[in-house]
Amino acid sequence: MQSIQANSYPIHFNEKAYEALNLHINENKYSNLFIIVDSNTNEFCLPHFLPFLETDLTIEIIEFEAGEINKSIETCVQVWNVLTELGADRKTLIINLGGGVVTDLGGFVASTFKRGVDFIHIPTTLLSMVDASVGGKNGVDLGNLKNQIGVINVPTMVLIDTQYLETVPQNEMRSGLAEMLKHGLIYDKEYWEQFLDLKALDFADFDQLIYRSVEIKNEIVTQDPTEKNIRKALNFGHTLGHAIESYFLENEDKTTLLHGEAIAAGMILESYISMTKELINENEYSEIKSSLKSIYEDIVFDENDIEPILDLLIHDKKNEYGNIQFALIEGIGKIKINQSVENELILNAFADYKS
Repeated sequence: MQSIQANSYPIHFNEKAYEALNLHINENKYSNLFIIVDSNTNEFCLPHFLPFLETDLTIEIIEFEAGEINKSIETCVQVWNVLTELGADRKTLIINLGGGVVTDLGGFVASTFKRGVDFIHIPTTLLSMVDASVGGKNGVDLGNLKNQIGVINVPTMVLIDTQYLETVPQNEMRSGLAEMLKHGLIYDKEYWEQFLDLKALDFADFDQLIYRSVEIKNEIVTQDPTEKNIRKALNFGHTLGHAIESYFLENEDKTTLLHGEAIAAGMILESYISMTKELINENEYSEIKSSLKSIYEDIVFDENDIEPILDLLIHDKKNEYGNIQFALIEGIGKIKINQSVENELILNAFADYKS
C-alpha cells in the first residue's frame, strides 16, 4: 500500500514500514533507542518487531502494566525516571509499540522528556491503527477523566503492520471497528455502507478498509491540526461516549468498558440527538442504531447512572466557556460542529437507547 503523507510525517504500511524505519535510523545519528511497550505488547508483539530492526544502537525496553488505568502521570514519571537512569538524551529515539494507551502515553513522554525527543508510533491494535496513532494527540488521563493532560505533537513517522492484529482479541477488534464506523458516518457515506452487512463483508480486503479509515482521519486532521474547526468532527460519539467510559471506569459496581464499546453507545445517543434536531431523518437514525446494536451489546444504564454521567460532561475537553459542545451528523457522511444540546434532549436519548 502507498504511504500516506500526514502533517510533517509519513504513515507507512506493512513491509514498506520496516524499510522506512531502518532507513530513517541509519540516516539520523541517534545516540540510543528505547522501545516503550505494555505487558501485552512485550509478550505478543515485541518478538514480531525486533527481527525487523536493523541497527547497532543500544536498545532498551521499557514496559508498564497494560490497561487504561495505567495511562497516568504516575506511569509517565516512572518512564521518565527509567529514561534518565538508562542515559536517554536529546538524540534518543523512542518507539512506541502498542495500542492507544502506549502510543498516547509514549508520545506524551517523548514530547516532554528534555523538551522533546523524536518518537515513532507502531500501533498494534485496530483502534490505535485507525485512530490513536494518527493525528499528533498525545496524553494521559487525570484520574477517570479521559485525556485531560497532553500535547499535540507529531511523531517522526507512523508504521502500520496489520499482522499485529492476529494477536488482538475479538472484543478489541470490535472496539477499533467503532472508530472506522465513525469515520464513515462523519465523512464518507459509501465507506459507512460497506459495513452495513458484516456477514457479506470480505475481510480479505480489511487492509484496504483500514487504509481508507487512516486516510479519512488524516484528511480531516491535515485541514485542522489543532482542532479549532473541522477536526472537531472526529468527536462525534465521544462527548457522551467519553463520559460513559469514564463513569464505568471509576464505578466499582460497573464492568469497565472498552473505548469502542462506549463510543458505539455514544454514537447511537448522539445520532438520536441529531435526528431530534432534524439533522438526520428517522430512517437514517434507525439504520445507525440497528447497525451498531447488531455489533455491540447494549450497555445497561440504571436510573442512578445518568446524572453522574451528565456531571462528567462538564469536564469534556471540547467544552468552551462552560458550554458542552457536540459534533452531530448532518446526514450520513456529513457533520455539524459546535452544537449545544440541552439536558432534556440527552435524557431522551438515553431513554430511546434503552428501548
